[in-house]
Amino acid sequence: MAAQHVPPFLPSPSKSAHLHVFWHDGMLGHDTGKGVFDTGTDPGFLDILEKHPENPDRVRNMLSILKRGPIAPFISWQTGRHALISELLSFHSGEYVNELVEADKTGGKTICSGTFLNPGSWDAALLAAGTTLSAMKYILDGFGNIAYSLVRPPGHHAQPTQADGYCFLNNAGLAVQLALGSGCKKIVVIDIDVHYGNGTAEGFYHSDKVLTISLHMNHGSWGASHPQSGTVDELGKEEGFGYNLNVPLPNGTGDRGYKYAMTELVIPAVQKFKPDMIVLVVGQDSSAFDPNGRQCLTMEGYREIGRIVRSLADEHSNKRLLIVQEGGYHVTYSAYCLHAMLEGVLNLPFPLLSDPIAYYPEDGAFATKVIESIKRFQERSVPFIKGV
Repeated sequence: MAAQHVPPFLPSPSKSAHLHVFWHDGMLGHDTGKGVFDTGTDPGFLDILEKHPENPDRVRNMLSILKRGPIAPFISWQTGRHALISELLSFHSGEYVNELVEADKTGGKTICSGTFLNPGSWDAALLAAGTTLSAMKYILDGFGNIAYSLVRPPGHHAQPTQADGYCFLNNAGLAVQLALGSGCKKIVVIDIDVHYGNGTAEGFYHSDKVLTISLHMNHGSWGASHPQSGTVDELGKEEGFGYNLNVPLPNGTGDRGYKYAMTELVIPAVQKFKPDMIVLVVGQDSSAFDPNGRQCLTMEGYREIGRIVRSLADEHSNKRLLIVQEGGYHVTYSAYCLHAMLEGVLNLPFPLLSDPIAYYPEDGAFATKVIESIKRFQERSVPFIKGV
């Protein structure tokens, strides 16, 4: 199939089609090293050791495509900052934060599998957290409706007392806490990273003020740092029962499957919850060519997700939307998929950038059956969806 046509001209930016991007160069200082995939190990028989998947190059390309790609006229740039230790305590325990501080003072350590706190890592983590807090505050203070926090290291696996999956501090979770403390009554977090947003879910597992929705591949638990399974029956506890909605999608789910899940599961849940703030947690590792995922989203799938989430923000949160960067490990295609998703968020009338892949075959029948099964489960089990 031929690639999409690149328009010969760009639509003029308007106030409704404008994005505030928060970034700080210091986040490039997190050096995750080389080895066999994300292990950091050298077996001794390979001439070429690959960079850890969560390396600075992936974000450099995201940064450059937003600065020099066709979406650039729609973007204004804001400088991030370090988070204060006191700010971290809204989501993380003091004991856990102190553990990270001490690890940094002693030169770093392996926190858990694939997650290395090296010299420079803690500074980058504080910048990622502070930059995301700044982006949320920018929205809360009325300076803009849509902000994107382009950050690393990622955060959605970081639990209140545990690092996990390349994540030290839960950037999105900290921003949600800031919004709650600033007067927001109900917040929805929509996570489309290919892996379960277990850290964010854990942080709000007992709350009925935050609806966490995670669309992820059905990978299950991966050890002591990630005990959550991401299955449909992890619904929350006590007051939070029913406010954690997991959508574990079968491997190979692509554009049509994700759109069906958004239409059948995400949109109805958000409409019934009626949030006054929306947070979109985005990872491009759900793309068809990511080394860390087994899903098949293309640029058009990301673009459509962006459109859907923008429409939800327009309808429910007074147009307010915070986007927080997570995974996405194909150094080139992640940047392209980010560009497409932000085109959708900005509600642009046509694609600005051609897809270098353009087409990926998708058998959507099985994904549709899984999504319909999840929908039946939620309609039986989730009180606010049932209308109870």
